[in-house]
Amino acid sequence: MSTTRDSLRNLRKRRIPAWWQDAKLGIFVHWTPAAVPAFAPVEDEIGDLLQSDRVNPLQYVPYTEWYENSLRFPDSPVSRHHRQTYGDRPYTEFARDWEAALEHWDPSEWAAQFRETGARYVVLVAKHSDGYCLWPTSHPNPIRPNWHCERDVVGELAEAVRSAGLRFGLYYSGGFDWSFDYTPVGTMGDVANSVPQGEYPAYADAQVRELIDRYQPSVLWNDIAWPGDRAHLWQLLEHYYRVVPDGVINDRWIPWSRLMGLTKFSGARRLIESGARKQARKDGGLIPPKPPFCDYRTPEYVVFDQIQSKPWELVRGMDRSFGHNEQSKPEHFVTQDKLLWQFTDVVAKGGNLLLNVGPRGVDAQIPPLQIERLSWLGEYVSAQNSALIGTRPWILAASITPEGFEIRYTSAGSTVYALVRGVTTAGPPAKESSTTITLAEVQATPGTRVELLNGDAVSWTEAPDGLRLEFSDTLSFDQPLAFALHNVQARGSQD
Repeated sequence: MSTTRDSLRNLRKRRIPAWWQDAKLGIFVHWTPAAVPAFAPVEDEIGDLLQSDRVNPLQYVPYTEWYENSLRFPDSPVSRHHRQTYGDRPYTEFARDWEAALEHWDPSEWAAQFRETGARYVVLVAKHSDGYCLWPTSHPNPIRPNWHCERDVVGELAEAVRSAGLRFGLYYSGGFDWSFDYTPVGTMGDVANSVPQGEYPAYADAQVRELIDRYQPSVLWNDIAWPGDRAHLWQLLEHYYRVVPDGVINDRWIPWSRLMGLTKFSGARRLIESGARKQARKDGGLIPPKPPFCDYRTPEYVVFDQIQSKPWELVRGMDRSFGHNEQSKPEHFVTQDKLLWQFTDVVAKGGNLLLNVGPRGVDAQIPPLQIERLSWLGEYVSAQNSALIGTRPWILAASITPEGFEIRYTSAGSTVYALVRGVTTAGPPAKESSTTITLAEVQATPGTRVELLNGDAVSWTEAPDGLRLEFSDTLSFDQPLAFALHNVQARGSQD
């Protein structure tokens, strides 16, 4: 058996560490030179574009960090904005403004803000698709001289995050580097065709090894694909796990193969585009294809319908972009109700939420609308911590009660948690009139006890249609309520 197969077999024997499964909440940080112009169209969400039949739909991508790629389409909204605002100024000059703004940056302040959300880990974008590096790399870009920051932004944030008691991870765009490849990416068919070859695979390998050795990231988050072949990729990942034994990698490490080279032909690209549209319509958005090996999956702005056997992580921004977008208005940002309930839904289905922060490029500050959402999460996690952090899925994730409440279930030890949302999509708000919540899936035992997470006991009865929680007043929900159900079992199960 080949060494390559032995390596893959050994990698697949790994089990994801408990710290990651317990974490539930992480913070992503997209902060690139594109945060200086901070412009992307806001009309379309990424999931809608992936399902679209438009010509080159990705030229309308709402992600500001794709600014350089969007500039390669002369009639894109980004190109029109750039001509009107900056004339013929090259994209690369935004790096000077970004670096100058570091004068105002306080990594310890960021780390404290992230800790207050209840997050357990932070993942910083060390190099996005524009190729700009946020650390003084010993492997400089051979195409763009000095295309990296002299200040060690990666190292400073790593120190601050770890000092705040959080784990630190790094994102690296392995599949795209627009300084090495000038092909405009307009469709999913262009993606594989735009993964640079030539000297780029060795360059990417050297930089990721440098990041591993210098910063020992607990999370190694690649994007798009990997430019090297299987043999070299497995060697890289084996090196990572030797340096960081309890580290984790995501699912976007699809190694380069000769089949990817077929995408230089238009017919192959059209087939991929058609298949990608169909898959996006089926999934409701972007769920990356399964690679030969990964620790966890990363759907983007999409939540799985059911509990997943494979660990996973919802990746999303607070608005329609990851990088800061000056075009985003309050209505483009996730609401408090949706954010808290989506987080709850993800946890109930066995996932983590990796919520993105996009700092401004002109002053290195996190914008107020983003700070507000971090605060919402912090208040919620603080109040409902034991029902969220460190939990695992119960026998089912979701339900709707006879009264119209939405329920998400989690569990820890002998305790089942029922997290209840007062507004449901199944009918009118139940909170206006109801003084009961009936949990049709739950059955009492002789030792059953029910309480709110603040310690207040809750009256209950065993009814024909389930465990009925009873209240003297109508219920009020500023955020989802969590009930601890001690020593219960699934209805219909045997002792």
